[in-house]
Amino acid sequence: MIFIHDARCLEYGRPGHPENPERLRRAVEHLRAHPEHEFRTPTPAADEDLLRVHADEHLEQLRTGQFASPDNPSYADIETYARLSAGAAIQAARMEGFSLMRPPGHHAADGRIAGFCYLNNLAIAVRSTGRRTLILDIDGHHGDGTQTVFQDDPQVTFVSLHSSPNFPGTGLESRGNCHNYPLPFDCGEAVYLATFGRALRAVDLSRVEQIAVSAGFDADERDPLASLGLTTESFRAIGHRIAELNCPTFAVLEGGYDPDRLGPDIHAFCDGLSRKASLRGV
Repeated sequence: MIFIHDARCLEYGRPGHPENPERLRRAVEHLRAHPEHEFRTPTPAADEDLLRVHADEHLEQLRTGQFASPDNPSYADIETYARLSAGAAIQAARMEGFSLMRPPGHHAADGRIAGFCYLNNLAIAVRSTGRRTLILDIDGHHGDGTQTVFQDDPQVTFVSLHSSPNFPGTGLESRGNCHNYPLPFDCGEAVYLATFGRALRAVDLSRVEQIAVSAGFDADERDPLASLGLTTESFRAIGHRIAELNCPTFAVLEGGYDPDRLGPDIHAFCDGLSRKASLRGV
């Protein structure tokens, strides 16, 4: 797998905040120990990239730090880190790689900074390609920002599997091109994979030119925020099922807050993506 990563994304954070640099630092160390992975450095996203998703007022909030979100501290230089993360997502889309950056993005929307997210990295990357896209959000939380951006967009089909009830309290029903599958906490691999298969069968794959994965790993059974009872092998199986679709695919890191499991979970998911699965009937 080609990972897009810049160590500068580890420079900010607050002690005790779930979205902290240590979770990703340890994941990067784990992934670098596997020689099959390649690392590339991203270029920050330009205004023209960001304005495909976010309004001028949103970018001005980032520049000045004048925003109010209890989950999103106004860190020094947060605009720099957010632009790097968005740029990495764009590069991942071009290279069919994995953006291994922070901050995450799937709760951010036009004018909304929320849920540890400042810019919607995956949405920016999808819009940069202009391709008909299937977005698979496997984060344990609903990707409310991504749904808001793409609701009723004929170019995009959005699918989210997430724990409920949980933050942000959305994703309880499907509407139009946005398909939501709320699941109970710790539902386990069998329920999750059966639901994932049902979700994929409901999509018209003949129209899909690329798959974009909001790759959150807080559905892991040890995650403190959104566990759906998945194991590291569950993420390998998810990767296999996406690989079976035989479509250009890229991924963008979202959540995953157990620092011991994030690296192994990402590696397993990417291993699944890299193989032609032997099982059919997704």
